[in-house]
Amino acid sequence: MKRIMSKRRAFAIIENFSRSRVLVVGDIMADHFIWGNVSRISPEAPVPVVEVRKDSFMLGGCANVLNNIFAMGGRVHLAGVIGTDETGKRLLAEFRSRGVDMGGIVVEAGRPTTLKTRIVAHGQQVVRFDREDRKPVQAKSVRKILSYIESLRDDLGALVVSDYNKGVVTRPLLEGIRKGIAGRPIFTCVDPKQRDFSLYQGFDIVTPNHYEAGRAAGEEMQNGQDHIRVGMKLLQQYDFKALLMTRGEEGMSLFERDGRMRHTAFPAEAREVFDVTGAGDTVIGVLALSMAAGASFREAAYLANHAAGIAVGKSGTATVTREELKSAL
Repeated sequence: MKRIMSKRRAFAIIENFSRSRVLVVGDIMADHFIWGNVSRISPEAPVPVVEVRKDSFMLGGCANVLNNIFAMGGRVHLAGVIGTDETGKRLLAEFRSRGVDMGGIVVEAGRPTTLKTRIVAHGQQVVRFDREDRKPVQAKSVRKILSYIESLRDDLGALVVSDYNKGVVTRPLLEGIRKGIAGRPIFTCVDPKQRDFSLYQGFDIVTPNHYEAGRAAGEEMQNGQDHIRVGMKLLQQYDFKALLMTRGEEGMSLFERDGRMRHTAFPAEAREVFDVTGAGDTVIGVLALSMAAGASFREAAYLANHAAGIAVGKSGTATVTREELKSAL
């Protein structure tokens, strides 16, 4: 693969991160990890008994995208919905500690804050249980989010829609975003979870994994080249400027439209994969921040690929710092 960019150019983009402003919109979630060891089977049922050693509470969903941009030194805003429960309060405390503007966070009474709890023993996930409500958020919550976006639109370099299909990212929200930022030089990208990609039409770039891309195209990818056909098909069908398909251990594939269709492959950068939780959040966070900092699609994908390689080498919902990214380069 020929060199995408020089180290000097990469470092210049990274130095611009602190002057770049990104808004993340989507499903705010919390990731709770319970870590322990298994040395016996329960006498009550044929299940392992986990002796808990520690637990950790981390930002998840679109809040993890925010956390990745924050860790990279970017200026970041957040818009989404939480509940009035303890998880919601704990998330607000986490946002406050990072100096995040709370203006885009809507509290809906009676709706639980999405919480994913994972029990991990000896480095392996034993079970996960979710507390959530996936029905669409209230219309007034959508209006509040759109009003917040309009208040920021003259200052943003990029906008990320982080869709976890938990009820925030709906057609009215996406139509409102498109209308609200029309004509502004704001780079828009979507991490899609819904099968119907027409929802995301009009955004600059989408970042599905290979499974999501195949499902959206109505095709099963079986051989090594199927992803190229699927990527080109989605790019053409939904009129995105670019599509970045994450392909696990195969790396990433960037599809661009700039007068002609172009495909660039990025081999996986991970030395050792420890945990893929939240790796997609790292990809879209660094991609958006890089674009806001003046990178091209290919340069932004190159930096995001390196960041993902670092993230999967860490446990839990991990973030990557600017210094780590520079070292990897």
